[in-house]
Amino acid sequence: MYGEYEIHALPLTLSTSRLRVERFLAANGLRLDPLDYYAVITRVDDDEILAGGGLQDNVIKCVAVSDVLRGTGMMQSLLSHLLSTARERGHQQVRVFTKPDNQGIFESLGFKLLAAAPQAIMMENAVGGLTDYCNYLKGLRRPGKNGMIVMNANPFTQGHLALVEYASTQVKTLYVIVVKEDCSRFSYASRLAMVKSGCAHVSNTVVCEGSDYAISATTFPTYFLKKLSDASDTQILLDLDLCARHLAPALGATVRFVGNEPTDALTARYVELMQQQLPQHGIEVVVMPRVTQDGQVVSASQVRESLHGGILSRALPMVPHSTQPYLLSELARQALEEELQTTPKPGLVDEHDNGSHNDMDMSLMQRSIDALRPTFDQLALIGDSRLLPPSEYIQHLGVISERKMLTATHGVNTHRGALFSIGLALVAASHIWHKDHALKASALRQDIMKLAHGIVPVSNGSHGSQAVTVHHVEGALSMARHGYHRLFSEWLPYHLSLTGDPYRDHKTLLLIMSELDDTNVIHRVGYEQAQAVKREALEMLKHFSIEGLEAMNRSFVSRNISPGGAADMLSLTIFIDSITN
Repeated sequence: MYGEYEIHALPLTLSTSRLRVERFLAANGLRLDPLDYYAVITRVDDDEILAGGGLQDNVIKCVAVSDVLRGTGMMQSLLSHLLSTARERGHQQVRVFTKPDNQGIFESLGFKLLAAAPQAIMMENAVGGLTDYCNYLKGLRRPGKNGMIVMNANPFTQGHLALVEYASTQVKTLYVIVVKEDCSRFSYASRLAMVKSGCAHVSNTVVCEGSDYAISATTFPTYFLKKLSDASDTQILLDLDLCARHLAPALGATVRFVGNEPTDALTARYVELMQQQLPQHGIEVVVMPRVTQDGQVVSASQVRESLHGGILSRALPMVPHSTQPYLLSELARQALEEELQTTPKPGLVDEHDNGSHNDMDMSLMQRSIDALRPTFDQLALIGDSRLLPPSEYIQHLGVISERKMLTATHGVNTHRGALFSIGLALVAASHIWHKDHALKASALRQDIMKLAHGIVPVSNGSHGSQAVTVHHVEGALSMARHGYHRLFSEWLPYHLSLTGDPYRDHKTLLLIMSELDDTNVIHRVGYEQAQAVKREALEMLKHFSIEGLEAMNRSFVSRNISPGGAADMLSLTIFIDSITN
């Protein structure tokens, strides 16, 4: 309570509250930006919004005050409330992007100016913050003429490598800063590792840890700009000002290197503004022509497009060898997501419902996939050798990864089977590519069998092992030791034959369900009912329709049937299709 006024949160998930906030901001010449918290000031006996401000993670946004409260000090009270809320949420560095004429208000609350552009400023309230990061960069600084490159490397391509190799010949020390913001297809940890391994042979290059101080289109709010068309230039100018004021001086860098951009208009504009702005701060800008292959510009976006289309053979030549295992790893992750997003699925978690599971949903399954991502990187890297790695080591990694998965899911077994099957295939694929520079299904199958025969059977009392023991069906290890015979002889060719069919994953799942003795189904409803499920799947495949699948899902839910083993095999089929196609 502040006398006759009070500060309280408004839930933006409620349409009525959201509409009130939108109208208030519009009356003050602002737009509503994405927010996860919004607080308002009202009179104690009235619900009219007199001031408001919000948070998205550690960024204060959408702050406005009506004429009624101007000069009352309530603006500072609101900002103090937002600052305190951000701290309570665990954010030690709190930032704001706002109009330049608001600088004094935020300075009175301990915010410091980090970067400025004609229409916006970036400020921070933190202990350490940017100062700590600049001190880290100063610790890497070497004497002489120094240069810098800032790259996202999503992923690290032949073009990135060529830029590093050229730039390193022009300066005594070259610093490469990897953008830390984790909104890319490849995680920051993966991108940093790619850049470090890709630059390892360039002796005068130092790969720097990234920071939270790269200003991108995803972090820069636009709520206070009069014209949205000004957003990209303002964001770029802030990012360049931050580099010129802080990052380059900390490294002693007097040259910034960048590749030219013939295809992407936004990146081309960034290069154009870089050439205009940085020389004003004594920083030379050197633009290098982009690398081409077969007349086409090599770009990270082309690599990602090829991976998205499941065409690994097109993506691999565009990246250095050190990046290639990460492409395989990404396709493994992508296969799990593609299976998850296949909707509808009978008895399984999908975008419509949780199937026959009361302990799983889409969010939990996605957290599980994210938890497996570092292990997929590790498995692809240890496979990148002329010799197959020891099966014992792979099994050890699998055990550790399973624990991480269970931690992420609070003990729910979401992807144990998929981790086993895709993990073996991932190691085998990386090994074969390293050795043969080609990925043939026959060679992949042989390596999977070799690895599987080295895996020590573990009697862990799981539902799958119980079904194998009691009903003498083929379990996960046995299927791997036989090289997933049905997958390579039936399911994979069938999946490939349906290229272009929007329902090919649905249909492949039904084919797998009609043939696989799914230990998940056997555990839930018994062996005889599991055979009936196989017949139902075959009948649905013969008379396929989405309406039929939805009805099948309702029936499976009512009978507590979940074909989780078939889902694992669909993920594996998708993965192998993407790397051998």
